Amino acid sequence: MLTFNKKYFLLALLLFLIEVLIAAYVNDAIIRPYVGDYLVVILLYCLVRSFLNLTVVPLAIGVLLFAYTLEILQYFNLVDRLGLRHSRLAVIVIGSSFEWIDLVAYTLGIATVIAIEKYSKP
Repeated sequence: MLTFNKKYFLLALLLFLIEVLIAAYVNDAIIRPYVGDYLVVILLYCLVRSFLNLTVVPLAIGVLLFAYTLEILQYFNLVDRLGLRHSRLAVIVIGSSFEWIDLVAYTLGIATVIAIEKYSKP
């Protein structure tokens, strides 16, 4: 179960770099809010897959449920309830505003993961 997969780790690093670049340099109405959310679930999947040898669908669903949970916690203003509004890191990691469309972006990201994993196997 515990392993190290260099391919997934490098993909996670690449996706992390892309996310950082989006956060630092893109301030638009499409890429930053939606492409970032689409990519973050793929990043999380690759990161977990780097260290754990789990089957595709259960891991993908676990990542999706994690993303949904964070989004729902945003609906309930978790950052404010925890008194972390002043923490830029907490606002970035937990998020601060609920959007239904984010759930769609997460779902599409995980659907992409499942499709790629299914069709890239020999």
